[in-house]
Amino acid sequence: MHRVLVLLTLVAVATLAVVVTPVTGYRPWPHLKPNSSDLIFGGSKKYEGSSEFVHMRYHMGPVLTTNITIHPIWYGRWQNSQKKIIREFLNSISAVDSKHPSVAGWWKTVQLYTDQTGANISRTVLLGEEKNDRFYSHGKSLTRLSIQSVIKSAVTARTKPLPINPKSGLYLLLTSDDVYVQDFCGQVCGFHYFTFPSIVGYTLPYAWVGNSAKLCPGICAYPFAVPTYMPGLKPLKAPNGDAGVDGMISVIAHEVAELASNPLVNAWYAGQDPVAPVEIADLCEGIYGTGGGGSYTGQLLNDRDGATYNMNGIRRRYLVQWVWNHIVSYCTGPNALDQ
Repeated sequence: MHRVLVLLTLVAVATLAVVVTPVTGYRPWPHLKPNSSDLIFGGSKKYEGSSEFVHMRYHMGPVLTTNITIHPIWYGRWQNSQKKIIREFLNSISAVDSKHPSVAGWWKTVQLYTDQTGANISRTVLLGEEKNDRFYSHGKSLTRLSIQSVIKSAVTARTKPLPINPKSGLYLLLTSDDVYVQDFCGQVCGFHYFTFPSIVGYTLPYAWVGNSAKLCPGICAYPFAVPTYMPGLKPLKAPNGDAGVDGMISVIAHEVAELASNPLVNAWYAGQDPVAPVEIADLCEGIYGTGGGGSYTGQLLNDRDGATYNMNGIRRRYLVQWVWNHIVSYCTGPNALDQ
């Protein structure tokens, strides 16, 4: 959830829809101010985003402690090469043998969060069955509620419906670059919530992330694209050669981390308002490496071709934002220089 404060400062916003407000509307732009009145960033300058005043609290709801299965729904026209980039990222979350610093190492911070029994979030994240909706069954302009209708179509399809798994399944709706979603670009690049039984028939944790390549790459694919109002700032080279999809990766990571730790919006979050919670990835937006914060992404890595990344997957490289570590009260990631 991110707010537009000024032209160059984009932070969390919670936009109230007709019936429901998905709790996260991720934007990768680095934020300069806290997301909530009780989040005052200060404290040690050694650790990225560190503050003794940030109170990430557990509100007794469930977290995903059993094997997590992610079911992608490909809405619109997707190239096979684009699907491979995203699939490998999801498979990399549990690929513990990947070269350091790794996506699996990044997930270890997410695993620190527990439920009321003390059980940790699962280390196992699986790529489950997928669904293609290449003919835009609900049109090329979706609302927050019609997104739930797309998910309903996927789980109730006559042929090869997605399995219904309320306890450990995550439904990831990915829209192609010619699909507009309510509040896309102006306020959000992705969000998560859960489906309503009145629409879908079940309560299923889900996330939506859009490909911004045609609509707003300077906002949602930053830093692989830059806003037109910032002349002279050069975009970084995307590690997989697709700025739109490479930009989606960090948004997907953001939403999956928060779905695991706050699937029903009653588990881990900071702030006083459960309708607009500040979650474990919200606190670390724009931080990708040591020293990150404000308008600086932090120390990153470059491959031999000049592409920028901070984590290794199974075979590919990715740029993924860090997440909040509630034990030490600062943002952490596997590419930290002081580890």
